[in-house]
Amino acid sequence: MPHAFNFAASPFDCLDAEERQWVQQGVDIAYFREGDTLLEPGIAPTHLFVLIKGFVQQYASGGTEPVAGYGPDDTFDGRSLVAGEVSGRFVAAEESIAYELPREVVNRLIARNATFGALLFAELSDKLGAIAGRGGAHEMQSLAMARVDAVGLRAAHIVDGALDVVAVVRLFQAERSTAVLVRDDAADAPEGTPPRLGIFTANALQRAVLHGTPLERLPVREVASFGLHTVRAGDPVGDALTVMTRHRIHRAVVLRDDAAGGPVAAADVLGLVEALDLFSFLSNHSYLISRRIAEAHTLDDLATASAHITRLVALLQRGGTRVAQIAALVQALNARLFERAWQLVAPPELVAHSCLLVMGSEGRGEQLLKTDQDNALLLADGYVPPDDLQTVCERFGAALAAFGYPDCRGGIMLRNPAWRGSVSAFADRASDWLLRPDGDKLMALAIFLDAHPVAGDAALLAAVRERVFRFATDNEAMLARFAAAIDAFAADDGGWLQRWFGGGGSGRGHGLDIKKQGLFPLVHGVRALALRAHLDATSTAARLDALVAAGLFERAMATDVIESLHFFMALRLKAGLDDLDAGRPVSGNVDVARLTSLERDLLKDTLDIVKRFRRLIQSRFHLDQL
Repeated sequence: MPHAFNFAASPFDCLDAEERQWVQQGVDIAYFREGDTLLEPGIAPTHLFVLIKGFVQQYASGGTEPVAGYGPDDTFDGRSLVAGEVSGRFVAAEESIAYELPREVVNRLIARNATFGALLFAELSDKLGAIAGRGGAHEMQSLAMARVDAVGLRAAHIVDGALDVVAVVRLFQAERSTAVLVRDDAADAPEGTPPRLGIFTANALQRAVLHGTPLERLPVREVASFGLHTVRAGDPVGDALTVMTRHRIHRAVVLRDDAAGGPVAAADVLGLVEALDLFSFLSNHSYLISRRIAEAHTLDDLATASAHITRLVALLQRGGTRVAQIAALVQALNARLFERAWQLVAPPELVAHSCLLVMGSEGRGEQLLKTDQDNALLLADGYVPPDDLQTVCERFGAALAAFGYPDCRGGIMLRNPAWRGSVSAFADRASDWLLRPDGDKLMALAIFLDAHPVAGDAALLAAVRERVFRFATDNEAMLARFAAAIDAFAADDGGWLQRWFGGGGSGRGHGLDIKKQGLFPLVHGVRALALRAHLDATSTAARLDALVAAGLFERAMATDVIESLHFFMALRLKAGLDDLDAGRPVSGNVDVARLTSLERDLLKDTLDIVKRFRRLIQSRFHLDQL
């Protein structure tokens, strides 16, 4: 071959030595002048094209504007080749040279290598799944992706609830254990009801001593905890760690993968997994952060713990941990951080009679690196806050700024009186957003809908949210105006796409604002659908699951939306970490020129999902009538 085939480019980088030889023996090279048509409807495709030099534009059938562009190392059009018919027109925007790989060779590769086939012509979710599969060896380097049952489970000793505490302690000593499961057959339970399972640990001995009954006569059921926290054997270690961090527990019950939902049955229990077992998988980073936060006595102590959260994010991302798991862990750790900071600056009575909220991406659990503060404070009706409430709020905001969370440029912080108040006052404010909506009020509503409680009385938030849903009922005009924000950056999106897909790839080398052109349309469109359906969920994934369960959204589209969201989050995280490594402020922009050919291919697919989703929201809310 006069030109060395680049096997480092997707999808050819998943081929083995024999498969590469098939490519080398079958590939040919073709030259195209500017304006030449490579493929168009009516032509029976016979080859897969891989560009060596030049730029090719793709047009929809009958369209005059380019819908995609292909540069060196890009591959097209696998779907047409497999389907046997061309769905669009491919034109050389400049002088181009391309490999031509015969259909027979492509079919042979697809039959032999499922990953190659998925990357070549599958839908977005299948492509991302194939990437996960091919990266298995790399992901195993990130021990957060290991199965829980690979950690080494501890035996689950099950005792009868009538057994006395002294006998249980003897079992602890004999088995070198610190926990047992407690089976309790309630005397008043209906016939046929399975016994409930609880847990008693060495840490609960203090509670047993303080009970007052002599330990040799105290049934263990009296001091056991029956709210079990469970994980499944096949869950990733990272997920199990998130459960422990969120619920502040040191061990979890491990169930079989096929265990039914509902009350835990003894037959489904495989064993126990302790925090120390999991922490060793993550080099103790998560454990140490959680411990530092819990034991912090000063704001300076918390600042140290906060710095470690960013280091942990970098460790997990570069180890191959999936972005959704990183985001869940970050949300749990940040919630602990914010709660402890509030406890250090606010008097206990204020903490007890208030609810500290985080909003925006932090509230949705989709924040990865530190960003602007978005928080608020609800006060219980009838509670008189301290005279120095403003000072307390200022101290909290300053503490977060010192941790690396800058002030919100829009003033969406509890130090701003507009973002704190009693439940009744805040509910009236939220009602005004709905009844007299303008751009600023609808944006405030959008931010508030993502609110997540991190300290204090969460029931205060539930009361305000119920009022918001009540006023949103059947207000289609307001809902349409709210949903219309999905097009806020549509003009920017079109301009960027035109530069990228235009001749010569003039958009390459420019930063793509992934938040405006990818994340925001998906997040806000789902948020609008959730508001109309009165859904309490705050994360985009949870909202989509609830919409699908209610029959209000198709599962296939929901999968594409959430996979696209996670892809955008991963790109943004990678770019942000590169900024931090270079000593630059985190911009949130992605340099498309630095993406791999596979990432560029997936970016085209995910931006196409954004366009399809926008059209769906425009149709659902009749935005053309505004």
